[in-house]
Parts: sequence; structure tokens; C-alpha cells
Amino acid sequence: MSKVIMGMTMSLDGFISDRNGDIGILYSDMDTLRESEGLQEMIRTTGAVVMGRHAYDMAEGDFTGYEFQTPIFVLTHHPPATPAKGENEHLRFTFVTEGIERAIALAKAAAGDQNVVVIGGASTAQQCLKAGLVDELEVDIMPVILGGGLRFLDQISEPITLERIKVDEMSGGRTEITFRVIR
Repeated sequence: MSKVIMGMTMSLDGFISDRNGDIGILYSDMDTLRESEGLQEMIRTTGAVVMGRHAYDMAEGDFTGYEFQTPIFVLTHHPPATPAKGENEHLRFTFVTEGIERAIALAKAAAGDQNVVVIGGASTAQQCLKAGLVDELEVDIMPVILGGGLRFLDQISEPITLERIKVDEMSGGRTEITFRVIR
């Protein structure tokens, strides 16, 4: 049975971007991260991705060589006018305007027995958590304090109980903590 896994990298003080919207300092180890066993395992076990529109726009619509070669469902109010670059027989984009529940349902159908990974954006993450759609939450903490910016879980108003299931120390000081969401 597939799981919905949401991942996010944040600063020690809970920000996923700085005051200018820049994420560079949180991904200063991106080359090493791409080669890590954790990310490689996630790529192997992922059958579909749900992505927020902001994350899609950060790539400027160019997904040539993107790690996840799976169907990607982009949560948006308005699909882009131009198609994404890099689509192929495995990597296809579907723009979902009917909400997070629909995006997850479509991704689960496409993933089959593999997992659905939710990538990018505080809004998308918060919508998934609020709707009870997440099975596992993977939080990477970078050893930096940003002091301001966009908070990861700022709009969560009800308690969500988590069970820690794994902690990995990675290069560059990155610490990956995986939680099971208890329903």
C-alpha cells in the first residue's frame, strides 16, 4: 500500500525560505543531497509527486533532468500558459485546480503501489496536513537560523500527533527526521 510522504527542508528556527524568498542557504548541500542514499531510496519508491505551484514556478517550468521521473500533479489556481520542459514518457505534468484532496487522489491512482511524495511550498504542506492526507512527514533541518522568512507550519492551528521513526545525520550538517502522522 502506498504512503503519502511530505518532505521539507527548514532552518533551525522553522523557516523554509529567507525574508526575500531565497532557499539557497537551505540547499547549499544540494549536490551531496542528490547522491544521498535517502534521496535515492525516495526516488526508487516514488510513483507520483504532488507539487505546489510556487515550487513549479521556482524551476521556471524546466524539469529537464529532474530527479523524480514520475507523473507530477501541480496544485494551482491557474495552469501555466506554456507546457513544462523535460516531459517524457515517465515525467508528465497535470495541473490540478480542484484542491489538494483531488491532487492527492490523482497522484495515488498514478502511483499504484508506490509512494506519493509531496514537494515544496508551505501552503501545499499545510493543506495536506490539515486535510489529514499525510502518512509520513520528513523534515530536514539545516544548521542555520534565518531569523525571518516563510515559516513551514505557520498556519497549522490544530495539534497533529507525530511518532518519530527515523533520524539521519547527513553531510553539510543536515539532519533528517522522519515522523509517522498519528490519526
